[in-house]
Amino acid sequence: MSLAKADAVEKVKVVRRRGKLVIKSLQKSFGRKVVYDGFDLELELGTFTSVFGPNGCGKSTLINMISGLMPRDGGSVLYDGRTIAETSISYVFQNYREALFPWRRAIDNIRYPMARNGYSKKEREGRIEQLIEDFGIRIDLNAYPYMLSGGQQQAVSILRALAIEPDVLFLDEPFSALDYEMTLLMREKLQSIFEKTKTTMILVSHDLEEAVQMADKVLLLSRRPTRVAALVGNPLPRPRDAGTLTEPEFVNLRSECLKIFQKEAQVNELSN
Repeated sequence: MSLAKADAVEKVKVVRRRGKLVIKSLQKSFGRKVVYDGFDLELELGTFTSVFGPNGCGKSTLINMISGLMPRDGGSVLYDGRTIAETSISYVFQNYREALFPWRRAIDNIRYPMARNGYSKKEREGRIEQLIEDFGIRIDLNAYPYMLSGGQQQAVSILRALAIEPDVLFLDEPFSALDYEMTLLMREKLQSIFEKTKTTMILVSHDLEEAVQMADKVLLLSRRPTRVAALVGNPLPRPRDAGTLTEPEFVNLRSECLKIFQKEAQVNELSN
């Protein structure tokens, strides 16, 4: 890293919060459909959490509420004692084609949130250099989104979300529209960013393999009204690449999560 770049990055360097994300008595209904009714959860900040559960249980609804994108009907959400409004939050959406500004080049998409947050030109350019170096994917930053592959577009979305060094990064099934080869690559790159920055990351996934591979803890949700079925820790060392997926320890951990998921689904089926 050049001295000029290091100087620019140093100016915008943030102190990572520790403590906990505390959710108390969360409530949310859509008409007569009760999704959350007194939902409680505590997560350590500075960790990577995956959210997995049955279709329709409210995985995306949960992160939309605790990120401030969706109003909640009741309850509180505090990050190290601070409200959502007092916390720097970024979000990566599933549909990268709609998330990026098509009339802006890739580099201008990444610059956009920094400009809105008061970064100087020097700080913006230094931050972009650092992000590209950390992420390690070759992208033509002067190209418009439609000129990039799906994986490159989602990489730009992730870089844009990370540009302002958020306290918390939410990811809503960010790789579900990518092919498997690119998905494996993006999982590794995101883990590398997490290891370097220790940004709190919360990932919604419909893929149990992905949920386990990425997380420090896998949050398993029940059917509606949604509660915590289990919070399963993942002690496997990073980096966790494609080879990790066939290791006995990983297979056993995935099987443990699958058993909890299946038991919860069966309990709900019997109660209906």
